[in-house]
Amino acid sequence: MDGILCINKPKGFTSFDVVAKTRKILNIRRIGHGGTLDPMAEGVLPLFIGRATKAVDFCPDNSKEYIAGFRFGITTDTQDITGKVLDKKDIYVSRNKMIFIERIKGEVEQIPPMYSAVRVNGTRLYDLARKGEEIERTSRKINIYSVKVLEYKDNRGIIKVKCGKGTYIRTLIHDFGQQLGVGAVMTSLTRTMSSGFSLSQCLTIEELEEIRVKEGEPGIIAKMTTVEQLYSLLPKARLDAAQTRMFSNGVKLLADKVRLERIYDGMYSIYDCNGYFGAIAIISGDHTLKIIQRFMQPEVKLTKGVKGLNND
Repeated sequence: MDGILCINKPKGFTSFDVVAKTRKILNIRRIGHGGTLDPMAEGVLPLFIGRATKAVDFCPDNSKEYIAGFRFGITTDTQDITGKVLDKKDIYVSRNKMIFIERIKGEVEQIPPMYSAVRVNGTRLYDLARKGEEIERTSRKINIYSVKVLEYKDNRGIIKVKCGKGTYIRTLIHDFGQQLGVGAVMTSLTRTMSSGFSLSQCLTIEELEEIRVKEGEPGIIAKMTTVEQLYSLLPKARLDAAQTRMFSNGVKLLADKVRLERIYDGMYSIYDCNGYFGAIAIISGDHTLKIIQRFMQPEVKLTKGVKGLNND
């Protein structure tokens, strides 16, 4: 069983809890997830199953979308409402200030929170935070595509954020509060889109269990996205029989000799002479196809009459 299965992570579960639960339901060990969600968060959690785990770090769409609740006037150690309160301010923030929030866009510097899975010198920050330690963190560049205030009244509101990978929404809200001088915490979080997958494509854990009982493995497979489908929007690079043999043996292929749908500087999906998807690649500086990740070893079936290799 290989492919991507999207789960609507419930509140109170860690991302690993969902992975562990799914392993038990499917009786499969090889499962990874596409993007950690905090226990208080819910929403889209793509699970990469079997050979699809190779695609976890190479999703063609790394954007995320969140709906988050926030409250001004409070600062906590976790930057969300579940943390220890560090400061309270009884200051009213007017609706006009939301214009400032909605102007946040583009490349932004963000310091990862102490309560996060980021590693520093091999140690998770949250492990240090739980011991009461706080260390200096290096800021990272993140991409904010848009922030829209959906609701706001009496220092409480809801925002929709579209962003790139690695963005901490609670830190974004915390920073809003710091910049306005009143403090702010995240009160709720739902991820509505991740790596091109939306909430409408997700199953709950209970639904997954029900499908497994009633329909078995075929029912589960019907709900999965294949790795080939994940890369379906990438331009294709099609190999002939000789190139397929070279590809299967790890030989570099000259991009000029490969049939490409179009020329650009992004990723290509590689198809062998039998029409099977086998890898993703980019055109490197020496104009060869540089394999980023292989997903299968193609079965080479040379067409009759092919002699030698035509890639030189």
